Amino acid sequence: MAVPAVVAGGVLVGSLPASAGDPLPAKTPQQVLAMIAQHQEKSLSGTLEQTSELGLPQPPKAGPEAGSPDTAFLELLSGPHTARVYLDGPEKARIQVMDRLAERNAIKRGSDLWFYNSKDNSAAHAQLPARAAEHQHNRPGMMRTPEELADTLLAKVGETSDVSVGADVKVAGRAAYNLVLAPKSAVTLMGSLAISVDGESGLPLGVELKARGHAEPAFRVAFTSLSLDAPDPSVFEFSPPPGATVREIPLPEHRAEGSLPPASEDPSKDLGPKSERHSVTGTGWESVVELPASAWQPGSTSAGPPSEDNGLESGSGAGALLEQAAVAVPGGKLLSTALVNVLILDDGRIFAGSVPLERLQSAAAKG
Repeated sequence: MAVPAVVAGGVLVGSLPASAGDPLPAKTPQQVLAMIAQHQEKSLSGTLEQTSELGLPQPPKAGPEAGSPDTAFLELLSGPHTARVYLDGPEKARIQVMDRLAERNAIKRGSDLWFYNSKDNSAAHAQLPARAAEHQHNRPGMMRTPEELADTLLAKVGETSDVSVGADVKVAGRAAYNLVLAPKSAVTLMGSLAISVDGESGLPLGVELKARGHAEPAFRVAFTSLSLDAPDPSVFEFSPPPGATVREIPLPEHRAEGSLPPASEDPSKDLGPKSERHSVTGTGWESVVELPASAWQPGSTSAGPPSEDNGLESGSGAGALLEQAAVAVPGGKLLSTALVNVLILDDGRIFAGSVPLERLQSAAAKG
């Protein structure tokens, strides 16, 4: 079952840390949006902090499934996480998610894409086609940067939002504009979305998401330290450590000219072929995603993190936890979080969106 890792939601004015310096020059929302679109900062290094209070079931902290690939994506969407990010143009990127006594790495250098988990000393490698390797947006998965999240959210909900600029904020020691988007729809579960935009470069420094009627953010990711200088080239060099288990992952044909897979605990698992894709009804904050019946396979033992267009089998550790958290509703089960409702019908189809159950049922009736 696919549960969107990030969906449009937000924060009210002033919830990001207050700025202590001189105020930035006043700008309209359109001018701040233009700063985001025009910023040229393609090289940076820094530390990201992510917090999530989505209401998802907590993965086990002990036992055989603790920290396993079957439950790690749930772990990434629960509680606080720290990651180090290094970017240098479109062909070099590295993200290190710092786990307890271990770390997960995703490294892109030219056409080479590596994933490494120090906990079990395992690595996976994929060779990107030349055209895909040249795209700036083709960065390794796991935690998304504020820039990536801001680009995705603005593209999906920008035209269905009221946009304003709140009080200046301070992020990673840098003065930033606080761009606030509130849904025009009264139906969505989302309260608002806030993007902290660097006042000098236009680079998004943080993203906060709030559910409607909630004072605290349900999701937040922001830099706590940041340098806009190019990282040392050695940061992007990687060779599997001695004794590591290494597997080679071929790219399916339909990915050959496209982008990397969506973020997940082990993005290499998203490189497999996909026979069916999701469909979307509605727009903006009221969008509803439908997954085919084959995306939910009770009793399956194969496991893999969810992506935008595939499911998580209920036989896996995460799938079992999510199924236990779902409640019975007419015609199926409902998994409810702070920002998203997911309806799993008895016929296997899945409908997900930041809308009430009734909207999901209506979309299912039309499907």
